[in-house]
Amino acid sequence: MRRTVAVERKGSRGVALVAVATFVLSGAGIALAMHGGPDHLFGTGAFGNIELVGRLQVTNTPDLVADVAVSPDGQWAFLANWGRPTCAANSEAGGQNNPDAGVWVVDISDLSDPKLAGFIPSHQDSRPGEGMQVLALDTKFFTGRVLVMNNEQCGKNGKGGISLWNVTNPRKPVKLSEHFGDFNPPDANDIHSTFAWQAGDKAYAVIVDNFEGTDVDILDITNPRRPRLIRELDLDAMFPQITQIQLGLVQIFLHDVVVKQINGHWIMLLSYWDGGFVQLNVDDPANPILIGDTDYTNPDPELLESAGVSLLPEGNGHQAEFTTDNQFFIGTDEDIAPYGATHFEIATGPNAGTYPSVPVPGAAPIVILPDQVLNGPVVYGGYGCPDSAPIPRPEDVPGYLVLVGPGEEKIIVLQRGPTGDPSAPEPACFPGEKAHQAVLAGWDAVLFVARHVVSAPPEPVPFCGSGGFVDEIVGVCTNHEAYHKLFNQAVSFTYPDGPAIGTIGAEIGATAAFDGWGYVHLFSNTLSGGKFPELDTYAIDEAHDAAFATGHGDLTVHEVATDPQDGKRAYLSYYAGGLRSLEIQCSSPADISTCELVEVGGYLDENGNDFWGVEAFVRDGQTYILASDRDYGLFIFRRIP
Repeated sequence: MRRTVAVERKGSRGVALVAVATFVLSGAGIALAMHGGPDHLFGTGAFGNIELVGRLQVTNTPDLVADVAVSPDGQWAFLANWGRPTCAANSEAGGQNNPDAGVWVVDISDLSDPKLAGFIPSHQDSRPGEGMQVLALDTKFFTGRVLVMNNEQCGKNGKGGISLWNVTNPRKPVKLSEHFGDFNPPDANDIHSTFAWQAGDKAYAVIVDNFEGTDVDILDITNPRRPRLIRELDLDAMFPQITQIQLGLVQIFLHDVVVKQINGHWIMLLSYWDGGFVQLNVDDPANPILIGDTDYTNPDPELLESAGVSLLPEGNGHQAEFTTDNQFFIGTDEDIAPYGATHFEIATGPNAGTYPSVPVPGAAPIVILPDQVLNGPVVYGGYGCPDSAPIPRPEDVPGYLVLVGPGEEKIIVLQRGPTGDPSAPEPACFPGEKAHQAVLAGWDAVLFVARHVVSAPPEPVPFCGSGGFVDEIVGVCTNHEAYHKLFNQAVSFTYPDGPAIGTIGAEIGATAAFDGWGYVHLFSNTLSGGKFPELDTYAIDEAHDAAFATGHGDLTVHEVATDPQDGKRAYLSYYAGGLRSLEIQCSSPADISTCELVEVGGYLDENGNDFWGVEAFVRDGQTYILASDRDYGLFIFRRIP
């Protein structure tokens, strides 16, 4: 089910007012200069059952804000300062002279007038992102409130693991422990997200390990000053039945997780990307037991409707939460690449032929090119990270420019990583960072290639990472086999491998087609044949319209927060699509198969939004929603009964 929202469609396609909605704007008069850079959807404010209560601007830097967390008493908010996509120095850390990332502490005791109260700095070149949380702990070692935050490296001095802070007095946070996780000496692995809970007199945390993607790492944090790893579980290896590899869903890794006590048992709900959503019983966290999982519907229910043809599901299980009544859970698929790569070929040389390819989330799609085709000769540029060997300029590659014909692009080939390459000890980086180096060197497009470290070479579907883009540059990903064949080399999945930087390769040709943005799933929380049945899906209208594939920001869903009072309500952070409020409506209350997701409200600012995180909490019997805008700061909403 989808409902059109009041938006002005602006940008390269002009302006068309398509709907009007009345709204309440508490705190109107606050000057907003939210969104520089890419165009966004522009709305008319709050509508339906959502009312804007207050907001706080903490930055003028695009893409600086990440997740949001709320204290158990609903009096304090915590905003993750994610740091610039390029890992460049950031001088906006709560007004302090801190070069990197951290957490803004916000006093929300007056919901209509939130105030910045402090800043918790991260270690140099480390940054928090998703899964930040505040919980009350009461163990024999500690009583108080703990802020749990992840750490991802962004530079040579970065550190991973989780950090735990005593925020019982949020104005005076005290470090309990930091950078603990699954260790790959000398440091803990990067952590993308984390979730903590207390069960009886024990407390635990589960972490999302970037370096060992299929792992579920569980820590005992009963003494938050001395966490310890108690279980490292490779979910994919232990329970292969959770995957749908036959549908091409092969990017299997843990992305997010929550834990909740349901009917006397502790249940872990894991978002396992192409593996779908998985539940484990963690009554004994050191020995989890598989309960069941979800399967992606084939053909894809949303892409089928948007494209008019049957398309395979894309996976991308990003984050999920149980409803308050535990009857359902809602999962989000984050797909920020609305164009799927439909064809990739080596066009010349002895290895000419078609090879697997996928878009690179965050890169510009091929269709922005004048002829909507990426073609031309390629040059190998190495890893392309800021600390890697420099990418050559096209004019510095002898004989290259004369090979680039009319209508063709200058294309640099950059390998994912480095990871474990003895010839490249520098840290790995985001594909967007590599692309930025390519732009600086004068290249028109990047062909990313999967690193040689794959579980079952040749990999059926390549993966070259995502994110970190600050330039509009076309990017496509192919597998490691095609990488070697581009340069007429024997295919190798061990080091050393690859041609010399500056080597000219074959010509390529690639095209793409619109297949929509990421969307939302409603699942029954009652098992049927070992699976949790899917009941419905939801996406905003623009996610199905190729006219909004570029120039309007990211129109995929990101996160969901279920209502802590009402088991039939939930709230979505939808990036440039704003905040969306959903209701589960069932035409027959006795038949759960009749339940569907219906949009009943939301918010999209007249200047646009870019919402990352969303949290719901209760104060004085009212449900309030916090949303973090990446380019601005904190928004506070109230659900109108």
